[in-house]
Amino acid sequence: MKEFTKSIKVNQVTIGGNNPLVLIAGPCAIESESHTLEMAAKLKAIAQKAGVPFIFKSSFDKANRLSADSYRGPGMKAGLEILRKVKQKIKVPILSDIHCKAEIEEASKVLDIIQIPAFLCRQTDIVVGVAKTGKVVNIKKGQFLAPWDILPIIKKIESAGNKSILITERGACFGYNNLVSDLRSLEIMRQFGYPVIYDATHSIQLPGGKGSVSGGQREFVAGLSRAAAAFGCDGLFLEVHPDPDKAPCDGPNMISLKELEKLLKEIKKIEAALWQ
Repeated sequence: MKEFTKSIKVNQVTIGGNNPLVLIAGPCAIESESHTLEMAAKLKAIAQKAGVPFIFKSSFDKANRLSADSYRGPGMKAGLEILRKVKQKIKVPILSDIHCKAEIEEASKVLDIIQIPAFLCRQTDIVVGVAKTGKVVNIKKGQFLAPWDILPIIKKIESAGNKSILITERGACFGYNNLVSDLRSLEIMRQFGYPVIYDATHSIQLPGGKGSVSGGQREFVAGLSRAAAAFGCDGLFLEVHPDPDKAPCDGPNMISLKELEKLLKEIKKIEAALWQ
């Protein structure tokens, strides 16, 4: 029987508590307005068909790239305007990440969930600044942290009067250019009372694994997603693209749009077993 965390409400979607597992999905970075709107609409339709609540994710700026030549996205102003249109036209909650204090105010006018990237999860001024917006905060647990190290970060957010918190696991550093998923972290972090999301696509990333860019092993995404669902996470974070091999960034760790429906059906079967 699944144990419950507190419920975090994001518009029409509720994460945690005794609510169904949630899907947070979208392409790694915004490529164009038309591509983003098309992806959001298709992802929403797939999630609805599978009976999975859906939140759209895409980044307006991928600032934590290894190479200066890597694709970053359209930038804050243009990117937030595209995400605003997704929110208005597709009518789904929006999640994206910020990378410095200067982005927080403008991002909070559009985003329903503000994500703190893994590499910035210990940056107090950024964490507290995001918390003070009153928006739902998604903390990506740094690859360099043990799961219990997330608790002081939660307390930083709570100290700013914000208790709308999500925690996302995305793998831990394991030797050179590799990550490993320790699914014990899902249970450990859920004990802090807040919903825990499993980021299956970044957990199979090979940071810097292709020299100046990251590699990935997308063939393991489905299996790890099923395992995380069985372990009792509150949501799945998946980067999805119609043609991952041609994506401008993070292609090796994204899954294709056509794979998603089958995976969500499998996840729903696992979830149903947990509620028995």
